[in-house]
Amino acid sequence: MLQFLFVNSIGIVFLRSMNFLAHIYLSFDDKEITLGNFIADSIRGNKYKHLPERVQKGIKLHRFIDTFTDAHPTVRQSTKRLHENYSHYSGIIVDIFYDHFLAKNWSTYSEVPLEVFVDNFYDLLEDNYEILPDSTKHMMPYMIADNWIFNYSKLEGIGRVLTGMNRRTKNKSKMNFAILDLEEHYDEFEKEFTTFFEELIAFSKQKYISL
Repeated sequence: MLQFLFVNSIGIVFLRSMNFLAHIYLSFDDKEITLGNFIADSIRGNKYKHLPERVQKGIKLHRFIDTFTDAHPTVRQSTKRLHENYSHYSGIIVDIFYDHFLAKNWSTYSEVPLEVFVDNFYDLLEDNYEILPDSTKHMMPYMIADNWIFNYSKLEGIGRVLTGMNRRTKNKSKMNFAILDLEEHYDEFEKEFTTFFEELIAFSKQKYISL
């Protein structure tokens, strides 16, 4: 769950990892935990003490999830498949691929339809706009207008995301070509996601309970 420098269409720069859906899902329908889990990449160090207590716990949960993910051998297997072509961008690409498989197989993990789940999340952001970091506030209109999270369920949506990411790296990452890697190794990536995500759910649930 690596971070990268994101520059949007009006030149605002912020850090962002790209597995939005996984972090929202792994908040277990707890609204304040969800907020913290989502905004955590925009919070540096311990600069979150002004936020509500459960939002702070969501930030901590996000960091536990990232640490677990970055060290997991199955995730490393996925990133290794991409590393030759995409170097340090491989982790970002795997984030996107894994969110695709979560969205594609959503009914396996949730009884709430994906479209409803995502719309409820957007409502949560709007209802809590005043406590969001500036970078999240700047990103929100683009995320909602283009429905980034829901469109992760479709290959064409993933293709658009990767193309946009490549533009934002000034074509250095060549991430637009990663859709070809996904298509070529689709079954392998999906099996790795499924294996990993079951373990991540159990880990995240345990951390959620202990926070």
